[in-house]
Amino acid sequence: MPIDPDKLVALAFPDTEQSYSEKDVMLYALGVGLGHDPLDRRELAFVYEKNLKVLPTFPVVLGFDPFLLRDYDTGVDYSLTVHGEEHLTQHKLPAASGTIVARHRIRDVIDKGAGKGALLLMERAITDKTTGEPIATIRQTVFCRSDGGFGHVRPSPLVHPIPERAPDHVCDLVTRPEMALIYRLSADTNPLHADPDVAKAAGFPRPILQGLGTFGVAGHALLRIMCDYDPSRLRSMSGRFSAPVFPGETIRTEMWRDGDIISYRARVVERDVIAVNHGRVEVN
Repeated sequence: MPIDPDKLVALAFPDTEQSYSEKDVMLYALGVGLGHDPLDRRELAFVYEKNLKVLPTFPVVLGFDPFLLRDYDTGVDYSLTVHGEEHLTQHKLPAASGTIVARHRIRDVIDKGAGKGALLLMERAITDKTTGEPIATIRQTVFCRSDGGFGHVRPSPLVHPIPERAPDHVCDLVTRPEMALIYRLSADTNPLHADPDVAKAAGFPRPILQGLGTFGVAGHALLRIMCDYDPSRLRSMSGRFSAPVFPGETIRTEMWRDGDIISYRARVVERDVIAVNHGRVEVN
């Protein structure tokens, strides 16, 4: 059954309510590599309950459901879908514990053409249950590799250009060998990130790091270099996933600053491949 874009955009999803604790905040930070140096007090502030800080990328795991669409008759072949892009807009840093409500919708469906796939543009609005205040808006692009050719072909959304000059800053962060196993305790329990047999069946020599785990590592680098570990200064962050990372590899985040806008990309040092490209961050 081909994709019906009007049906997809009209889907009404139930709200997701999620309560989280300081433990969840610290576990997420550990899952993206903070605390690697337990004597670094700047990192310790995100993994220790004394005056605990919340990472600005923490909202990506709030209300997150990687299998949200699988209970609906949409025509999408989920076995051939890939998380293509992530866009995080921070409205207010979440508290170190609380309850949120996430409202999901499909903003648009783009046909790339027969044999070229389709894009689902999804949105998750996260609010504080008690106050109703907006916390963050998450926009994800899901690439449906086998589902193109259902209607009028339109161009993909424009990507943020990376400057041609040399990076203004570079930050290398080593990922832990068990990072994917830690990160999946916060979100994304896909066995591709844990089970060697599933990874092999998918064409990988071993389990890969979650894309949002890589996103969080790059976010840590940006927080360190551009925000001096002040999470309130990172207002938005986006990027396109372009290659997998294997836990244990080094992620080099290359950064270019132009006023309040930071361009970035994340490179796997050992294999010299770009894992996150066309990255854009707004700071204050």
